[in-house]
Amino acid sequence: MPWHQYGKVFESDGGKAWSRSHTQTPSALVLQDRIRVYYATRNAENRSVISFADFDRKDPTRLIAAHDAPVLNVGEPGTHDEDGVIAGCLIDRGDRLYMYYTGISRGGNVPYRMAVGLAVSRDGGVTFERMFEGPVVDRTRLEPHMTMAPNVLKTKDGWRMWYGSGIKWVSVEDKFEPVYVIKTATSADGETWLQPNVTSLTQAFPREAITRPAVLPTPTGFEMWYCHRDSENYRDGAGSYRLGYATSTDGVSWVRENDPPELAPAGEGWNSVAMAYCSVVVVDGRKVMYHNGDGFGRTGFGCAIWSDAA
Repeated sequence: MPWHQYGKVFESDGGKAWSRSHTQTPSALVLQDRIRVYYATRNAENRSVISFADFDRKDPTRLIAAHDAPVLNVGEPGTHDEDGVIAGCLIDRGDRLYMYYTGISRGGNVPYRMAVGLAVSRDGGVTFERMFEGPVVDRTRLEPHMTMAPNVLKTKDGWRMWYGSGIKWVSVEDKFEPVYVIKTATSADGETWLQPNVTSLTQAFPREAITRPAVLPTPTGFEMWYCHRDSENYRDGAGSYRLGYATSTDGVSWVRENDPPELAPAGEGWNSVAMAYCSVVVVDGRKVMYHNGDGFGRTGFGCAIWSDAA
């Protein structure tokens, strides 16, 4: 079993007005001497903003320092991210750093809507500004509900994004719950995206929700880690998020493999019933995963490491 869980490695202390709760959806960026992990934390108004914590590149479980301010705040009133921003993935473009993120706006009949935004940093990832006030991947005539959780890679054919796409809302105990699958989009420049409404990862059952892809290239194609849950009893219950694994030769069609048993919830502690929202990077020949456990990030995030020697 190549993955080894090392437990919780970071949790925001909740003592700042911009960070009252949650350390959600860790998104890792490998730097020369460290791994920078961006995360969403909720402010005093329960709106998510983005900050980061730095970890030792040689020991990805060792915290070096936590940043003391948001790097991206909520958007202007009426925009797609007026009620929150959640980090998705980071792309180094030389003199610029792109952050693809999820923007949140509160819904009407449904609790919220989400869309994918793009922000840029020109100071190495300490501050970001929106490249556009609007989203870059959003609802369309074929995707009527929402988009979220982007993961982007540069491929030989251009840029490709895998993202969660809402396919419906279902009523569970008189409350609307979202159902989503993973779809794929393409771009020539990383800014303007084509959404052909292609489902990459299909559901195992009708009310399954699949999101937060983390994709790496392999010699034969691609591999993906993602999280999936039921639409019932998933708030730290029997239907909670689990981490899954899939493979693909072309990045478009994916085959679901068995869930990695070594990435299952621990049965006690901070990730007793859930494993969610993973980010995977390759660091000096090892695969490093940062992930949430119970409470959708309320209990912090942990680290798992894969290596042939693990």
